[in-house]
Amino acid sequence: MQHATCVCGNRLFFENTACLACGRTLGFVPETVRLHPLEPLGNHWHPADSDGHTPLRQCENRHTAAACNWMLPADAHGRLCRACRLSRVIPDQAVPGNQRRWHTMERAKRHLVYGLLRLHLPVEDRDSTGNPALAFDFKEDTADGTQVLTGHAGGVITINIAEADDDRRESMRLAMGEPYRTVLGHLRHESGHYYWERLVRGTGWHQGFRERFGDETADYAAALRRHHQTPDEHWRDHYISAYASAHPWEDWAETWAHYLHLRDTLETAADLGLMVAEAEKYRRFRASNTDFRQLLGEWMRLTVIMNSLARSVGAPDTYPFSLNPAVCSKLEFIHGAVHAAGMED
Repeated sequence: MQHATCVCGNRLFFENTACLACGRTLGFVPETVRLHPLEPLGNHWHPADSDGHTPLRQCENRHTAAACNWMLPADAHGRLCRACRLSRVIPDQAVPGNQRRWHTMERAKRHLVYGLLRLHLPVEDRDSTGNPALAFDFKEDTADGTQVLTGHAGGVITINIAEADDDRRESMRLAMGEPYRTVLGHLRHESGHYYWERLVRGTGWHQGFRERFGDETADYAAALRRHHQTPDEHWRDHYISAYASAHPWEDWAETWAHYLHLRDTLETAADLGLMVAEAEKYRRFRASNTDFRQLLGEWMRLTVIMNSLARSVGAPDTYPFSLNPAVCSKLEFIHGAVHAAGMED
């Protein structure tokens, strides 16, 4: 996550809608993947920190519970920004608590989309043609007791909005024996299934995937049943999590999520000056596939710092995982697939 600076010199953060120092209106512009201080331009806006005068308008969800601060071109079709228009289904806003839940979901989704845009991955709305479009359904359990299952199918990521409730999410984490469970983590995991279809299936990376993750044609339902009945006691030797050992698709999705964790957190640390490498060296890492192992070394060093700081205030480890050699190889494979596709700076 890169932060920005207002024209008054105040530091700005990703979710800000106005500068807390001078009150200037702010907006995130997907085309530049940056938060900008804005200047009025007739009935529209333009970035105050840019020489250009590209007219922009605010996403309609700016004044809803979603509290979106993203912008779209003034001449764009529709009223929603590039992130908000990915949502096909949102929870009933009249139900008590659903506005807060929707806010949590959309905030995490914007963070996910930011990371995807930073990696130059295809982020297309539901009206796109050709490849399956990326879309989100934020649903709730029905009155008749039908439960919504979090998952991915055909480009659509479905999330049970109960995951936005801390008590529910924590109880599920404990019941499933998970060390970590967040809304953003769910979204990153499920996006992995989508991008497996885009980057791996039927490409030159498919065989390499099978060599590292396994044969995805193995019966998925049977694999999940086996995992829940007799989990792999030695998963730590080969996987990032116990769930990753269930099936090659889940191994990819779990490892993909951790790759996105790694990239976004390292960028944040570099931007805030917490890494020795800092921003310039980090940008060099981003631009070179051969530097991934050095980038991984920075990640391992940073996670020690993160966990030590958390323990200092009596909090659980921020990153409760260990990276065995097999997982490091898988992370490097994912990095290579993204890089070789020509989608990264």
